[in-house]
Amino acid sequence: MIQTPEPASGTEPREDAEFRTEVREWLAENLNGQFRELRGLGGPGREHEAFEERLEWDRALAAAGLTCLGWPKEWGGRDATLRQQVIFHEEYAKADAPARVSHLGEELLGPTVLAFGTEEQKQRFLPGIRNVTELWCQGYSEPGAGSDLAAVTTSAQLEGDEWVINGQKVWTSLAHLSDWCFVVARTEKGSTRHHGLSYLLVPMKQPGVEVRPIIQLTGTAEFNEVFFENARTAADLVVGQPGDGWKVAMGTLTFERGISTVGQQIRYARELADLETVAKENGAIDNPVIADRLDKAWVGLRVLRAHVLRTLESGHDGASVDARTAAGQASVTKLLWANWHRDLGELAMDVLGAPGLIADGEGDDLNAWQRMFLFTRADTIYGGSNEVQRNIISERVLGLPREARP
Repeated sequence: MIQTPEPASGTEPREDAEFRTEVREWLAENLNGQFRELRGLGGPGREHEAFEERLEWDRALAAAGLTCLGWPKEWGGRDATLRQQVIFHEEYAKADAPARVSHLGEELLGPTVLAFGTEEQKQRFLPGIRNVTELWCQGYSEPGAGSDLAAVTTSAQLEGDEWVINGQKVWTSLAHLSDWCFVVARTEKGSTRHHGLSYLLVPMKQPGVEVRPIIQLTGTAEFNEVFFENARTAADLVVGQPGDGWKVAMGTLTFERGISTVGQQIRYARELADLETVAKENGAIDNPVIADRLDKAWVGLRVLRAHVLRTLESGHDGASVDARTAAGQASVTKLLWANWHRDLGELAMDVLGAPGLIADGEGDDLNAWQRMFLFTRADTIYGGSNEVQRNIISERVLGLPREARP
């Protein structure tokens, strides 16, 4: 049912067609041999799968010049166009290549340093991200500041030539495997909300950092709590100026909801197509309600794709996009994919019926559909909850009255 549209023959510009062929042929050749068994591994709820092997895979991509495509050539990128970056993510997802372990560095921190960092910070950190020799995690959420980033209380005080950091972060993906963390901390005593925040680059492997895994509904633990107790980082490892943390953090969130979501949609399309196959095999497709929900899921996926491509093009066509519009676009994208994927998990359980209640995976483990159903409960929470995204749209974009706050 689900097909990713290919450009009509002869309609794709020659440079794009050549790039598509390069990526497709490299993936076909290299997803064999030592990497053959990695197809389809990793991703949300499954980050524990073949982590070391997927790390080597990412480094193979780097050696082939297939990481950080949109970065300037001077920093190891290819100056790839928006369309070429979309092509890469399309072909990568179609090949069922494994989930990347370097996403947070390549797609979030790297572009942030390029946009806001100093020359010294670029020289220090971009090569390690590009070559996948240093892994990153994101220190945003806290127990009292989940989706409300402006409520963070983790503090950092400048003592001599170092920042001293104290506080707790939560839901920190892959913190247990990361070398560095980009941390939003309060660096001005007495400041509140968006003011007095700074964006710090903090080494994870030091005595003042403790990582505790959080066991999820799926039984896996890719999220973590991170405790900072007099942890330290160099004074010059603040991105932007001290106090500019909110602006820099919002820039990172914009990158987070960018081009990589195109590949995400193709993975979603594969999940939907596989679910339709299950429905045909067990007869659930004969239920008109189930059939209608499958059709609506297909329509929703097309809407998501159209929105993302339109949003990406609006930022690459030479026209400036103001911060308010960018925030609204990013929030709409998050709402669309998070709700769509959560609904697909619920639909999967209804397609499976009673057998979906039985753990029939290896060793009584969850099967893929059960894992997706349970993990997608978090999709509408992490990365900014539905409620917060709707507040952003209503208050910052539509100009509606602010929600009452304590």
